[in-house]
Amino acid sequence: MTLATADVTTPAHISTTLDDNTLPNAVGVRTPGEFRVTRRNGKATTFDPSKITVAITKAFLAVEGGTAAASPRIHETVAALTESVVASLKRRAPGGGSFYIEDIQDQVELALMREGHHKVARAYVLYREARARERQEEQAQAQTQEAAPTRSLSVNMLDGTLQPLDVARLRTLCEEACAGLEGTDAVTVLDETIRNLYDGVSEKELSTSLVMSARTLIETEPNYSYVAARLLMDQLRTETLSYLKLSPNHATQAEISTRYSEAFRACILKGVECELIDPTLRSYDLARLGAALDANRDLQFTYLGLQTLYDRYFIHHKGNRIELPQVFFMRVAMGLAINEIDRETRAIEFYQLLSSFDFMSSTPTLFNSGTLRPQLSSCYLTTVPDDLDGIFSAIKDNAMLSKFAGGLGNDWSRVRAMGSHIKGTNGQSQGVVPFLKVANDTAVAVNQGGKRKGAMCAYLETWHMDVEEFLDLRKNTGDDRRRTHDMNTANWIPDLFMQRVMEEKDWTLFSPADCPDLHDLTGQAFAQRYAEYERMADEGRLNVFKRLPAVQMWRKMLGMLFETGHPWITFKDPCNLRYTNQHVGVVHSSNLCTEITLHTNDHEIAVCNLGSINLAQHVDEDGLNMEKLERTTKTAMRMLDNVIDYNFYAVPQARNSNLRHRPVGLGIMGFQDALYKVQLPYSSQDAVWPLQQL
Repeated sequence: MTLATADVTTPAHISTTLDDNTLPNAVGVRTPGEFRVTRRNGKATTFDPSKITVAITKAFLAVEGGTAAASPRIHETVAALTESVVASLKRRAPGGGSFYIEDIQDQVELALMREGHHKVARAYVLYREARARERQEEQAQAQTQEAAPTRSLSVNMLDGTLQPLDVARLRTLCEEACAGLEGTDAVTVLDETIRNLYDGVSEKELSTSLVMSARTLIETEPNYSYVAARLLMDQLRTETLSYLKLSPNHATQAEISTRYSEAFRACILKGVECELIDPTLRSYDLARLGAALDANRDLQFTYLGLQTLYDRYFIHHKGNRIELPQVFFMRVAMGLAINEIDRETRAIEFYQLLSSFDFMSSTPTLFNSGTLRPQLSSCYLTTVPDDLDGIFSAIKDNAMLSKFAGGLGNDWSRVRAMGSHIKGTNGQSQGVVPFLKVANDTAVAVNQGGKRKGAMCAYLETWHMDVEEFLDLRKNTGDDRRRTHDMNTANWIPDLFMQRVMEEKDWTLFSPADCPDLHDLTGQAFAQRYAEYERMADEGRLNVFKRLPAVQMWRKMLGMLFETGHPWITFKDPCNLRYTNQHVGVVHSSNLCTEITLHTNDHEIAVCNLGSINLAQHVDEDGLNMEKLERTTKTAMRMLDNVIDYNFYAVPQARNSNLRHRPVGLGIMGFQDALYKVQLPYSSQDAVWPLQQL
């Protein structure tokens, strides 16, 4: 319909193009990228933007009169409004989806109000209200005459069959999901779900609709996060039980309690068959371990937590998850207990700690424990040598470590600066930045086995001649070949630099090719040797150096930190002063997260073996439960120590270091939550007490 053919002059005659009465018959199953409209009776129709245009046009004509039909102004206004409404709808489902008719009408109303067409919007609202009253009257009359047919929906099941919608089961799922959660209502979730269904909806879309209906309510009541997680659990149970060919392939929370052991055994066997799980796990007493699984612990998850596990952590085969949450925790525990004498007892002990959220292993441990390549360590620290073979060997090591979910911290301070002489070719070096670009692209290319982005941090000492270019690496302007947009950077700052800043003295930059020993010196020894190199530069014995005010350098460092968040500020001398193993080496950098300080050299790549105690889980009515904390710490340390022996080492230097020094990092999380439980302000002196006890 064109504008010229519209002939409506009063609000009562606004077109019902967006109402049920004029929609065509339901279409078939939606193809990817297709958009549909769901009518109030559940039938689905093809989404047609032209009907929005007609409805808006008639709304304008109802206010301005039929003579305005040929107005170019109205034509342009309606076209812009239609485009805005369609764009807003499609942003909700970029891959295609279904729109409920009321949602489309809401967007039309919002678009009119945003653009200032208040009279037209008022006419449109009045029309909607009139139509709503008409429908209510029609429904009431139909109910009185007992002539209205009941709404009947069918579901396209996973096996391709069509079955009637089982409303009773949906009601049970919603009631289970809301059980014990204050402020939540199962009927609200159920009604919202059914309202958004259409005839022929797929079983997967039905499950997703349940989750989405609960998720939209989280902003009104936080407990709906648990409701959404429990409904997502139903989707996960169906997916897992179906792929493991366990019958029936549906289970409510109450039903899965009796089937977890069966699912656990099937998962382990399927994982071994698909070469995803270490065959050694098959030799465990699976019946004993399965009996130890606690299905009620599935109820602890929030929506975001469970969705993250679903997306990244659960083992899957051909896109189908073969693990349930308690199976996942037991698989991790089995891997960590694989070298124990009484494996089953230890595995159950480890499982109890993980599944209760009292302690949580690091992400690589959760990813890889019990698999064919059990790389369980979190971070690796390397130092890059000043020769081409060593540089690209270090980059290869980065790739191998990143492949199996290791985070990387690289010390680049030994690589000679731009303009330094290359003896082998009698040329000049391009400096460290081009190699950092290669390292950055390696982290992008080798993205932790496809599970998450590669994670890397480059460290450079502040006296390095290339430090000024190093500061610019994360800028969004300049030569992109000298930028590292995906890699973190950090300044490795000696105390002498901060002293020069405070005294407003000069700072000298050198190439490590001229002063290689500065890399391994700290404290007073560094300051004395640094002063000697400055004198050598003044005497003309060094060609590659630069002198500038230390305050100027500090201002640029802070400016880049403010502008880009990088490079981070880290301090060389305090890290070495507090290092417990000073007798075996020098700390040249920290790791990706800057909480680990371990020494590195050409023969040892430092390894971080990490886990965290959840402090909030150790607070009861009497405050911090030290007895429970002691038990947790003892078991957690056993798990971390087992990581070192069981670990898969992608490079030999990491194995050398880990087995020789056996470093572990046992941290805490949930500190603020623990303070909240005991009603202590975070900034109070009393809040420090729990840490003092540790």
